[in-house]
Amino acid sequence: MALGRVLVIGLDPVRIPGWDPEPVVAAIARGQARFADHGVEADMCLVVPDENAEGAIVEALTRKDYACVVVGGGIRKHEPLLELFEKVVNLVRQHAPGAAIAFNSSPEDTADAALRWLR
Repeated sequence: MALGRVLVIGLDPVRIPGWDPEPVVAAIARGQARFADHGVEADMCLVVPDENAEGAIVEALTRKDYACVVVGGGIRKHEPLLELFEKVVNLVRQHAPGAAIAFNSSPEDTADAALRWLR
């Protein structure tokens, strides 16, 4: 039985200046592999706050039908991005009203966050 498709919305570590993105890129790859281990299809929407993040998120949310949307900790935990976090939650409510909203604690446990709502 298919569990449903997942959209993961997070910050694009490669395009955030001032730090080494490689550990986060590797963690995201490990997290995505866990979706495959569970037979769950997952799409990524990685954004940069100052580069029309809202438009990219709306486009991703409306591209396919999602059972769950996971909002990454980079958007959720960094206080200066509180307004973006609020926008993300409201965009999900508006453009994917049937999708559960889940939150991960790291890129590697993103599948676990989605699976809490897909089962």
